[in-house]
Amino acid sequence: MAFLFRSLIPSSGLVATSVFQAKTISNAAKNMTADWKNATSVYDFTVKNIKGEDVSLEKYKGHVLIIVNVASKCGFTAKHYKELNELDEKHREKGLRILAFPCNQFGGQEPGDADAICSFVKEQKVKFDLFEKVNVNGNDADPLWKYLKSKQGGLLINDIKWNFTKFIVDKNGLPVERFAANTSPLDMEKKLNKYF
Repeated sequence: MAFLFRSLIPSSGLVATSVFQAKTISNAAKNMTADWKNATSVYDFTVKNIKGEDVSLEKYKGHVLIIVNVASKCGFTAKHYKELNELDEKHREKGLRILAFPCNQFGGQEPGDADAICSFVKEQKVKFDLFEKVNVNGNDADPLWKYLKSKQGGLLINDIKWNFTKFIVDKNGLPVERFAANTSPLDMEKKLNKYF
């Protein structure tokens, strides 16, 4: 990258600064990717909400969380959004918070941009927190999702298998339960109640 800058711009302090900033950004990205391995709870993460604003998950300290990857065009969509809304209404006063992360990695079932996703969840009457679209698997998976999978592994492999994989996180920010896409949110309620 330094060579590219030098060939386009005569040598100056600006070039040196640009090269330094590029290296710093690159190092920061590498550190962010590696830091998930050192996290002690979900509170160590900052994610982006659906508007692209940074949200420190420390905001949720003392709450029981359901963290779920969502999609608007999945066979599970209608039932899961309905039941997640029911859980949110029933347990919000007890301290439940639901964090939904759109993901397009499974059958391309969340193809829309942030505006399209917001319109869809408004139609579903969603009141829980919605975050920026992320990848949950692969090298470019969001660090929070890498952490969740490392703490609550899946059947055979740790990868997320489909839309609507759900994690329960206790009041200390520790992932304590993992549920597959085919588990109804209401079927999680008995285990969820242990953490309030």
